[in-house]
Amino acid sequence: MREGCRACAPGPRRPASTPRLRTGLAALRPARGVTRRARGRGPASGSAGWRPGWRPRLRRPEQGAASVYRRLLGDRHLPPRSRDFSLAREPRSLLCFPASPLFPPAAVAQSSAHKEMRKIPSNGNLKMTKVAYPLGLLVSLFIYVAYIKWHWASATQAFFSITEVATGARRGQQARTALGTAARGHEVFYGIMFDAGSTGTRVHVFQFTRQPRGTPTLTHETFKALKPGLSAYADDVEKSTPGIQELLDVAKQDIPFDFWKATPLVLKATAGLRLLPGEKAQKLLEKVKEVFKASPFLVGDDCVSIMNGTDEGVSAWITINFLTGSLETPGRSSVGMLDLGGGSTQITFLPRVEGTLHTSPPGHLTSLQMFNRTYKLYSYSYLGLGLMSARLAILGGVEGTPAADGKELVSPCLSPSFKGEWEHAEITYRISGQKAAVNLHELCASRVSEILRNQVHRVAEVKDVDFYAFSYYYDLAANVGLIDAEKGGSLTVGDFEIAAKYVCRTVETQPQSSPFLCMDLTYVSLLLREFGFPGNKVLKLTRKIDNVETSWALGAAFHYIDSLNSRKSRAS
Repeated sequence: MREGCRACAPGPRRPASTPRLRTGLAALRPARGVTRRARGRGPASGSAGWRPGWRPRLRRPEQGAASVYRRLLGDRHLPPRSRDFSLAREPRSLLCFPASPLFPPAAVAQSSAHKEMRKIPSNGNLKMTKVAYPLGLLVSLFIYVAYIKWHWASATQAFFSITEVATGARRGQQARTALGTAARGHEVFYGIMFDAGSTGTRVHVFQFTRQPRGTPTLTHETFKALKPGLSAYADDVEKSTPGIQELLDVAKQDIPFDFWKATPLVLKATAGLRLLPGEKAQKLLEKVKEVFKASPFLVGDDCVSIMNGTDEGVSAWITINFLTGSLETPGRSSVGMLDLGGGSTQITFLPRVEGTLHTSPPGHLTSLQMFNRTYKLYSYSYLGLGLMSARLAILGGVEGTPAADGKELVSPCLSPSFKGEWEHAEITYRISGQKAAVNLHELCASRVSEILRNQVHRVAEVKDVDFYAFSYYYDLAANVGLIDAEKGGSLTVGDFEIAAKYVCRTVETQPQSSPFLCMDLTYVSLLLREFGFPGNKVLKLTRKIDNVETSWALGAAFHYIDSLNSRKSRAS
């Protein structure tokens, strides 16, 4: 026995009558480590320290220190009490047994075999550790890299899925807004209107919401324009296809996929195609219809057509009264509409005076049925009195016909020193100013009056109706500073006349942005007077109301969708 070893010091022997206590779950199961012989018959009768009914808590023989000694030294070198039982606990060392009644310290002996047991090397374990550590590190690294790749792929897929649904931020947001609005009980629907004008083709994509049995509300508009107009492709209709397809792609990006089949697609051509020979215009329309039929949208037999002047004016009237709220509130005063395009000009309003209805020429009155109401409108479109067509007439040219032998067109509305070229409807004209010593505005006004004589029907009631003016009315007023170029504003009819006199007087000393400015302002001021507007009549000029373009396209789309719903109702 080693000196100073507590574990080897003799301890008090357990009384024979005191069994080892077992608590908890250990009391319910057999003592682990007890050999089959101990559980059965117990030790030999001559073994000292054994009492019936007390079984020491022992481990299996192969796990105890006694088993080690048995294999190395044999049973004859073990104490009597150790030949049949294993220790209850592992020894702290192979040379030191715990103080126990089974193994008195005197029975423990040192030997060279004990020392050999202590010096047994664990080379196998060391090799396993050296291999397992880097292998585990590699496996962990592989799992980490795989996770990063999976996470990145998931994030990328989610991003592109959102992008596909949303397309720049605007389409995804509208799709979610539309679906969310529908979930709250609102009906959501879309409409696509192509405006095929004389100077360009424009697409309007409208999103509407409607409460059950309520008036629709415009919630969003997308707009894009391309130049030139469809009429420029009259001699080669195939060239019109790419532009139409580009505008269709705008609609596809803006409208959620689930709404495509229910969204009506319509093209309305205006003065640009009305001025073409019938055969050329028809070929253009057939080509456009062919492209429309191949699209995923709702396309009817009347999807492509040339608007007559009255329809154009009525559609613009619907737009302005819808945006100002007049159509939503029965009995509210409506507003009139003035539109000055390139090839034609329109005037439309809702008469309140019986004399207007009785004295209007044939073709100046039309009926409109919308939202279960019927409107009797004064509406007329003057073909050839649009700003571009009026320029040609003032210059002395003929629509669609080049000047004979390249003759120069001379006008008193241009600066006397001006010479240049002007292109209109794919025809280039040589133009110049007229040499004159008298007032330029007077000469120009005289020439414009000749063009307008007996061309316009004057209505007395217009002085009592609020009017909005669009298109070239707005552009000219903004060009000379009568209104803000971005926000618009109000002016009087006389303001156009004042601006015309000033520009015509200073055209020589202060070159303007356009050589036609004197001519255009003079024409507009006299055109408004011919309609019956006094000089102090206030007009509201705007491009947008509630951030929506004030063109006829919205009214035309609105009217078309309302007509489709009426047909469905009658069919059901």
